[in-house]
Amino acid sequence: MSANEQPGRPMAKGRLLLATLGALVLGSLIVLGAILPAEFNRDPLGFGKLSGLSRLWAPEDQQVDTTAGAARAREYEASFRSDVIEIPLGDFMAGADKSELEYKVRMKKDATLIYSWEVVGASDARDFRFDQHGHTTPKPGEAMAVSTWKQAFGLKQNGALTAPFDGIQGWQFSNSGEKPVVVRLRLAGFYDLVPAGQPGNEAGIVPNAPAAAARPEAASAQTANP
Repeated sequence: MSANEQPGRPMAKGRLLLATLGALVLGSLIVLGAILPAEFNRDPLGFGKLSGLSRLWAPEDQQVDTTAGAARAREYEASFRSDVIEIPLGDFMAGADKSELEYKVRMKKDATLIYSWEVVGASDARDFRFDQHGHTTPKPGEAMAVSTWKQAFGLKQNGALTAPFDGIQGWQFSNSGEKPVVVRLRLAGFYDLVPAGQPGNEAGIVPNAPAAAARPEAASAQTANP
């Protein structure tokens, strides 16, 4: 060793401790302020939001397989339509032919119907029953396919359905209350109305007409038998 060289002196314990603590603090700040916001969408210090590092994180995209199960998008030959049908029903003393009926619409397989109905004039849900179902209209000798959606008591229902086959879909409404009621049915989607007297509309309900004119046969019978 030359005369000008001096042996290295070890760092004092106090300075070594401060340097170690400083490195730990700096490393923690980097992890909490940069790595967590950018990589894991965690921002405990709020620095990631201020600096924009939190925008670097994003979950991986999940691709939906549109070919599996029911199609999420579909085109129809029929035009979109909407209708309001008011169905007057007598009280339970009026007899089954006045207090209950079936109303359905024609639908092609996979067509969609959005519906909403409520009972006007009733206050007790136990007095009104509905059976939501559908079926095909086969020729004589052919088997009938049936779809049963819901059977319950209630004063309203909102929803949508997709027809499982070519046929008619709708409801059987029954009023067992002490007062006449009106079922106000709103429909929208891809369907056709059933003409009066045909399966699904044997009662001859007139669509888009006020309740007083929506069931002409019942009104005529009431006039003839006051």
